[in-house]
Amino acid sequence: MKEVTVQDLKQKIDNNEPFQLIDVRETFEYETSNLDGLNIPLGGILIEADKIDRDKPVIVQCRSGKRSAAAIMQLEQIHGFDNLYNLKGGILAWQEAFDPNMPVY
Repeated sequence: MKEVTVQDLKQKIDNNEPFQLIDVRETFEYETSNLDGLNIPLGGILIEADKIDRDKPVIVQCRSGKRSAAAIMQLEQIHGFDNLYNLKGGILAWQEAFDPNMPVY
């Protein structure tokens, strides 16, 4: 599985690189803190796969990287995606590296 670090993600944001960010956490988690990605909870990822861009890199994130890895495996196996990247360490890694005031749970 392809991965990106939070440093890679920040560089993409800072450089205005084209990519899509998908957050597979539950809605209440997303509302607590988020990185402005599209929220598609893991339980609905296959149903809402049509919202995921196939023409640019897609970074999938969750709290720690486990649910996003599960989402990527499902999307690759069932829908044939080949442009998905797991955010290593999830939003916890982002909070630790860049935003210590971000609410965590």
